[in-house]
Amino acid sequence: MANAGIWLAAALLTTGCADTTYLLDSATGHLKILQAARPIDDWLADESTPLALKQRLLLAQDIRRFAVSNLYLPDNTSYHRYAQLLRRAVVWNVAAAPVYSLTLKTWCFPVAGCVGYRGYFDEQDAKREAESLRAQGLEASVYGVPAYSTLGWMNWLGGDPLLSTFIQYPQGELARMIFHELAHQVVYVKDDTAFNESFATAVERLGSTAWLASQANPTVQAEYADFDARRRAFRTLTAKTRQQLQAIYALGDDALPDAGARETRKRAAYAEFRQAYAQLKQGWGGLGPYDAWVANANNAAFGALAAYDDWVAAFEALFNRQPGDWRAFHAAVRQLAELPRAERTRHLQQLLAEKPSLP
Repeated sequence: MANAGIWLAAALLTTGCADTTYLLDSATGHLKILQAARPIDDWLADESTPLALKQRLLLAQDIRRFAVSNLYLPDNTSYHRYAQLLRRAVVWNVAAAPVYSLTLKTWCFPVAGCVGYRGYFDEQDAKREAESLRAQGLEASVYGVPAYSTLGWMNWLGGDPLLSTFIQYPQGELARMIFHELAHQVVYVKDDTAFNESFATAVERLGSTAWLASQANPTVQAEYADFDARRRAFRTLTAKTRQQLQAIYALGDDALPDAGARETRKRAAYAEFRQAYAQLKQGWGGLGPYDAWVANANNAAFGALAAYDDWVAAFEALFNRQPGDWRAFHAAVRQLAELPRAERTRHLQQLLAEKPSLP
């Protein structure tokens, strides 16, 4: 479900961290990605490049220009190169949470702060980390992600490249991915993953709406509308389940009939979630794009998903105060980012009470 990460920028900016092996692996993995990346013009001029890939790279260039000219996202070296990877994900994130909580374990770095996941370029390394966390009594989730952001701090090395892990996405999804990752370069708040990811998710949603309306043909628009409707229905379901789980975990021992009641209610909530998803799939003709996520869903998975959803409606409401004025929107977000966390949260909660007109 998650489609981005900023853990690498945190790792690469870390000094004095005892986990030197992890930092070295992260730096080495990123450098390999950069070494594999070539300018898009080189790929287009290469006769061995498949026509389908050339068409996607040209589309990505159009999206990149739109991001700058219409959304006022950073105009820099990111997404002007492409890397062909021989794997389905560029990194695998690990998230962990207690048995009766959706609060994620965090990994902290001296310069960039704390994030609620840890990324690995090797899937087996990620799985080993997850097993270690489970041995500590935590629930862990491992999920592949198609892209990550270095927050613009690596632009001097060529920036973040387009990747084979997402270049073939449908037009609307490709636009969302690029807009999301570039949004991380607009603003980043130390120790506030939910703020950072929710802002980027709001930018991808609002930006892709603008892109599709002005750049896509009716067929592409209809296909995207159908796909996005399913995604929104699924996120509505996960939000409901998340609220149920939070209510169960918030119960004091005196509110429970016996020691096993919390576990019983937790299992019932997860069973209800999976049953509701099965019913939702029936309306999609039995096709389930989220089958694997649902099968492996646990507190860590729900906690990780929350980071991408919690404040999205608040940012959409903020955008709706000056619809279409992206420069004003980015300025308003930067002002929020500068506030102390308690005050920033209060402003976001107030924004949630507003109803954005955009879907």
